[in-house]
Amino acid sequence: MSGFPSRRRLLATGAGAALGLGALGTAPASATTSSTSPRRTGSGGEETRSLDELYRAALAEGGKLVVYAGGDTPTQQDGTKAAFKDRFPEIDLTLIVDYSKYHDVRVDNQFATDTLVPDVVQFQTLQDFDRWKRQGRLLHYKPAGFSKVYDGFKDPQGAWVATGAIAFSFLYDTAAAGSTRALTPLDLVAPEWKGRIASSYPHDDDAVLYLYTLYARTYGWDWVAKLAAQDVQFARGSNSPGDAVFGGQKPIGVGTAGSAVGSSPVTFAIGAGHPFMAWGQRTAVLKQARNSTAAKLFLNWQLSLEHQQGSFNGWSVRTDVTPPAGLKQIWEYPNAHVDGFPRFMADRAEVERWKQTFALYFGEVKGDPTPGVLGLHPGA
Repeated sequence: MSGFPSRRRLLATGAGAALGLGALGTAPASATTSSTSPRRTGSGGEETRSLDELYRAALAEGGKLVVYAGGDTPTQQDGTKAAFKDRFPEIDLTLIVDYSKYHDVRVDNQFATDTLVPDVVQFQTLQDFDRWKRQGRLLHYKPAGFSKVYDGFKDPQGAWVATGAIAFSFLYDTAAAGSTRALTPLDLVAPEWKGRIASSYPHDDDAVLYLYTLYARTYGWDWVAKLAAQDVQFARGSNSPGDAVFGGQKPIGVGTAGSAVGSSPVTFAIGAGHPFMAWGQRTAVLKQARNSTAAKLFLNWQLSLEHQQGSFNGWSVRTDVTPPAGLKQIWEYPNAHVDGFPRFMADRAEVERWKQTFALYFGEVKGDPTPGVLGLHPGA
């Protein structure tokens, strides 16, 4: 869950495959040296060392780095790893992808057993970062460019910062819908689409869950009941709907990441008046990190202008990165509910009620986890 995104091929392999967070921009970042004094926000100032200076310091520290990243497939972050290794070839990077809801409790168990593996965590489970901050688990640190990050996508004290903006909605084969017809969620329950929709389970992924709650609140439970009668192909992994659409298996995919950038045979639905959802995938350095300098290098690289300008979907967490023509900043879409998702994630009792209610409509979640079963200490 989230993250984001290793969407190296611009969704060519499916929108959900776009969900690994390195995909929030793959252009290798060049070293830049700040010539100005750091802007101070909250406690302390921003990093002033260049990427090359941090790289040298990370090598002196030992040259290793372990990142736990939320995502749906084992290879989802391969683009991120390749870009990072191309820019910093001597860093021994281990990047482990799993559902965020498994990664977070894995980290909690490692805290409890004094067996911590990752240096950096990059998850969709936004509520964990606030809890870990209260517990003193996160290093308060502000990478270069921190002051340029949208306020809702960073902790004021630097305990965490979002390094990628992800949006979930539904997408559809443009030709199948007709070139002059823009589908809305209301169209999903039309008889013509029965048996032609793929979706990730809303009660398996909290971002998909939130999207479905927005649908239920906007269109009512009658709409949910009609969708349940549409013979929807449900599967685990938010990559699965995009895979089904881009692979020609289904013309519509619900509950997946996507891009509204450029021309495509597939339309990602973000039209005004109808809900979708977006968030900033949070990233933090753990206070107990064994490779804290390499972890800082990773954050600075992810947040750099060069990296942010390479975002697959055109949206950046930075206010000084202008989206492509036709797009607004993600937080400027009221129907994206960027402020609603953190509140939703924080109320775990409410989340659980929504999950079980959707299970009544759509049945229990079935299938193995798409990243595999990774155990207690992957990457150790």
